[in-house]
Amino acid sequence: MLNRVQLIGHVGQDPEIRETPLGTKVTDLRLATSRFWRDGEGNRQEETEWHRVVFWGKNAENVATVLARGRLVYVEGRLQTRSWEDEAGKHFRTEVIAEAWQALTRGGSSEETMA
Repeated sequence: MLNRVQLIGHVGQDPEIRETPLGTKVTDLRLATSRFWRDGEGNRQEETEWHRVVFWGKNAENVATVLARGRLVYVEGRLQTRSWEDEAGKHFRTEVIAEAWQALTRGGSSEETMA
């Protein structure tokens, strides 16, 4: 079986780093990916998808210091869905658990590579 995700997109907000009760660093960020196409009348259309990406350990620390809102980044990881229940009902969230990442410049060359 295979659970692998590869995304290239723009960071939607500055990464938020926190620490678990056991001291492990965790960083969350929102990543926007877009696709473009022409409709039947020839007009350019765009659709943006937002992804929740979670980094753990050393990757969490590095991401928090290198990435910022608007930066282009490559992320590789796996999908994970969490669920919880509260007074509003049952909730589900699918996240990308990042295993490797690379900050990209506008030209597509690498600035930072982390795994």
